[in-house]
Amino acid sequence: MDNTTKELNERFASTPGTELPVDVLGELQSILRLHSITPEELFFKWESYCLTMGSEDTKLDYDTARALKKDVQEGLERGSRGKVHGRNADRKVATGPGKRNNQANDDVLGMLDGLVPNTPQPASSNGVKGSTFKRKAAYETPAASKSRKGAMSRSPKRLDTPLRPENTDGHGSQSIPFADRLNAGQIIETLNPDLSVTEPPTAPLAKPRVKVTARTDLDKFSYRPMAMHLSEASEVLDDRIDEFMALLQAHHGLDDAAFGNPASQSTSEVVAVGRIASDSMKGRLNAASLVLETSRRMGAGLRVPLKVGGLPGFGFFPGQIVALRGVNASGEYFSVKEILSLPLLPVAVSRPVEIDLHNERLREGLNEVETQARALSTIFCSGPYTTDDDLAFEALHALCARAVSTCADALILSGPFLDVEHPLLASGDFDLPIGDHTDPETATLQSVFDTLVAAPLRDLAQSVPSITIILIPSIRDAISRHVSWPQDRLSRRDLGLPKQARLVSNPFTFALNEITVGTSAQDVLFALRREEVISGKLTEQNILARLASYLIDQRHFFPLFPPPDQENLQKVSSGNGLPVGAGLDTSYLRLGEWLNVRPDVLITPSVITPFAKVVDGVVVINPGSLSKQKGAGTYAQLTVHPADLTTEQKGTEEYIAHEIFKRGRVDIIKI
Repeated sequence: MDNTTKELNERFASTPGTELPVDVLGELQSILRLHSITPEELFFKWESYCLTMGSEDTKLDYDTARALKKDVQEGLERGSRGKVHGRNADRKVATGPGKRNNQANDDVLGMLDGLVPNTPQPASSNGVKGSTFKRKAAYETPAASKSRKGAMSRSPKRLDTPLRPENTDGHGSQSIPFADRLNAGQIIETLNPDLSVTEPPTAPLAKPRVKVTARTDLDKFSYRPMAMHLSEASEVLDDRIDEFMALLQAHHGLDDAAFGNPASQSTSEVVAVGRIASDSMKGRLNAASLVLETSRRMGAGLRVPLKVGGLPGFGFFPGQIVALRGVNASGEYFSVKEILSLPLLPVAVSRPVEIDLHNERLREGLNEVETQARALSTIFCSGPYTTDDDLAFEALHALCARAVSTCADALILSGPFLDVEHPLLASGDFDLPIGDHTDPETATLQSVFDTLVAAPLRDLAQSVPSITIILIPSIRDAISRHVSWPQDRLSRRDLGLPKQARLVSNPFTFALNEITVGTSAQDVLFALRREEVISGKLTEQNILARLASYLIDQRHFFPLFPPPDQENLQKVSSGNGLPVGAGLDTSYLRLGEWLNVRPDVLITPSVITPFAKVVDGVVVINPGSLSKQKGAGTYAQLTVHPADLTTEQKGTEEYIAHEIFKRGRVDIIKI
């Protein structure tokens, strides 16, 4: 087996150690030969293709390999056409002034041509005027299309009218109208299917059945972004290493003498605590480029190369805090013999009397026949909320209709709401909905949010007065003034949100009754998947569970540092610009740390495959995006049944673990 085949199997095989089918392998090798690319570049193209098509529906087989081959070829042809068009345009510009010089004209040497829209043009050889009207059309501001009220041909208020002037996604493939989506409402994955789903009440409830308690200090997120000092950032990174060393020492019962500087030459075995990093600023992390970055207190901030060949298996990513046992006999590298496990945060607990109060709250709205409290129903979803070719927000309307039909107790919405990477929002060339009375000349992004996003939420709150709505911003939100992560909450002013809606920070930890929920709008799973380096036999073979375990081990919503380069992220569909990226403010990364306990439920929205899994006692949910670039997406519905306390438990004051992974059902549903 040659190196190329081996690398293809490592990157594309569904499970480590297996080989691709012969026909699939042949197609992939054919793509490499035709386009002279490496297996790594092909894997990046495959990931981009999966994100565009919908990763949960895209499995690598012979048909999808052929489709990938066609997509790569079409991308190459589009690039070639763009280059030819650019050369032709340059050629026309170059030959223009020469012709104008031979004419008697007030525009000397044609210097005003192309700069002033209505510059008089010379007559051509056949006596016909120059391209005055074409030039005016090219430079005229399209104010008419923006200022006409009611010109939008599809809107949240009239979804039966077409909005898509071109029914494509910009990549040559056909977009699917939302009304024609397939398998709407289909459950694609269920956690704890033996548990039942909540039956909606016969009548709307008078009072909310959930009590929301913030576990995050929201005032700390109102810091001034883009004012980072290097000294503050380095102290934050240093302190994190030292704090983990203290935790490890207490957890493993180690003496102070057991710890040492891995960069110092010594024949004695020591335990080194530090941060995983790469020896190069370019390229992805790999086993040969691994270095351990020490704190200033333990290792003077030095970096030492790591030799990990003696380990049975490992999984590392940049920014990961690790404890390694080994020796640096040569002074050139640290030879790792063992990876010490990190202590986990304790589970969330409550007193029996508190759980009884929450169970009693769930009995709200029961009739005379019903004796048991209904389970708590919560919907989690993440933006974008509309496809790239319109601003109809049909997926959001469908989600609100689902919340009404199920009488959901809580709706947790993660941004982006008005996505800066949306082609229409990025260009600013879009019309206001039919029936909207906002003046287009004075409209702001807040009024656009009011019309497109807040309107369906107001209708939802009116239909289900007992619902609790929580909005978590994203750094891709056009209405957010906070441009970095950790991110402050949105300003409520002029958004038109109902009183049931609460604006919180990104990330945010809170309690729904007794349930501790942690969530962040940052796509950390995709970043970890791209940057991690694995080898050998791993403790967790499932990639989705392994990515989630990184967050739990590191006690952080975004433990990756530095974040992936913007050029390596999914390309935006709004043009040739770069994606927003992570936007980390290193000085305030402590705001992303978990405090005191592990959450019962961890919400990690990502473009990778939606899933629901139990990892280290935490219910980890990736609801996916509610709307994809050219089609409908997914959301998650959590059903938590009341805690069944025994008589002995009710009579004690001892804390009781919530164990949501036992009494909670999660459904990943297509919108």
